[in-house]
Amino acid sequence: MSGADIRIANRPDPDKELLAIAEYVSGFSADGDVARSTARYCLMDTLACAFQALDYPACTKLLGPVVPGATLQGGARVPGTAYELDPVNAAFNIGALVRWLDFNDTWLAAEWGHPSDNLGAILALADYLSRTRVVEGGDSLTVGDVLTAMIKAHEIQGVIALENSFNRVGLDHVLLVRIASTAVATDMLGGSRDQIVNAVSNAFIDGGALRTYRHAPNTGSRKSWAAGDATSRAVRLALIAMRGEMGYPSALSAKTWGFSDVLFKGRPLSFSQPYGSYVMENVLFKISYPAEFHAQTAVEAAMSLHASVRDRIEDIDRIVVETQEPGVRIIDKIGPLDNPADRDHCLQYMIAVPLVFGRLTAADYEDDVASDPRIDILREKMQVTENKTFTEEYFAADKRYIGNAIQVHFKDGTATERVHVDYPIGHRKRREEGIPVLVEKFKSSIAGKLSDSQVESLTELFDDQAKLERFPVTEFMSLLVR
Repeated sequence: MSGADIRIANRPDPDKELLAIAEYVSGFSADGDVARSTARYCLMDTLACAFQALDYPACTKLLGPVVPGATLQGGARVPGTAYELDPVNAAFNIGALVRWLDFNDTWLAAEWGHPSDNLGAILALADYLSRTRVVEGGDSLTVGDVLTAMIKAHEIQGVIALENSFNRVGLDHVLLVRIASTAVATDMLGGSRDQIVNAVSNAFIDGGALRTYRHAPNTGSRKSWAAGDATSRAVRLALIAMRGEMGYPSALSAKTWGFSDVLFKGRPLSFSQPYGSYVMENVLFKISYPAEFHAQTAVEAAMSLHASVRDRIEDIDRIVVETQEPGVRIIDKIGPLDNPADRDHCLQYMIAVPLVFGRLTAADYEDDVASDPRIDILREKMQVTENKTFTEEYFAADKRYIGNAIQVHFKDGTATERVHVDYPIGHRKRREEGIPVLVEKFKSSIAGKLSDSQVESLTELFDDQAKLERFPVTEFMSLLVR
């Protein structure tokens, strides 16, 4: 590592991790057909999540300018609203909408997270830059430029996550959103390799948010706006780097004071592969259920058991649940659940609702549904254990399964079948089955939020990859706002 002696004042060369990100962002073409097609569907899915979040006052109360009246005519627009804001605050708004319902895409590895969270920075900056350029007589960015930025942001976040577990040292995965968004935003602004290095070094120096708000007994709504906060910070760091603000070349490796020593137990980051387009091509979509991803297959299994148990809830003796090690560590939760953010990260809750009602929607995390006594009765009867095979297949690079199995045992000694699901409908191995459901998710999410003509135009636009790639961002955003 470069900062071996803290007494030496000579400025070192930039850490190899910073250089790798900067060289990738500024040099990779991101022109693979699979990656670009998947990015198109990812954009649809991410916008669908944002529009669904508009139904929840706990989210919408956070939208708009930081202080009343601090809007920016000609600024970045926020989908589903009439807000025009500076790109830093617009990134927060869009990021909060995208993440609010825990329904956007997912990446699972040593670390996990939601790479489409980066759209908060990408879309806000793309709209702001495009509107500014048009006023000055230039051309708008295209939606193809947005897809390129998405592919790169997905890749940075996901490849770092493959070998590096930030949650094991208490840090939240939104750290990776800030890093990826900072790199891509600086590139979108026209930054040089050195400016990207400077900006990303500051993103690492910011450290990381604690995961306190994701875990009992402190689970709360910050987990729904934390990614918006990260994208907002990323845009700010990119903007000041473009003004010539300096960076910190050994931000990761500096002895005593660097990221690795302070926050990562002295370990350098580990990488198993270079940056490309692997993450976008293999990303997981949450298509059917707004549930923490380690529970997606558990929800599917519970849905298939609903018909067998719905009339026998009182006769249930125990429910045996097998999951992966991350599922046990993150969402195996007993005791009272105080709010929707608590419930959508509880494996037992996400199984109980479909067993009882045959559904799981965002509304099912609200108090009126949670007050049904059958849910907590079933939660108390669940026995959650790790299935070692599920864990192995979770980490296997050629599988990336998210296995869960459920079997319900009744007081009379009988039992349902053991329902075992390896990977959910949003997995790459089920793309053919999943894409039509994803498209319907998008259509139903924007219906009623936008005019009929906007809905029709967006649907036609997303049906045509080539047309979408060429479409100006200024016109695209006009189709998304009221």
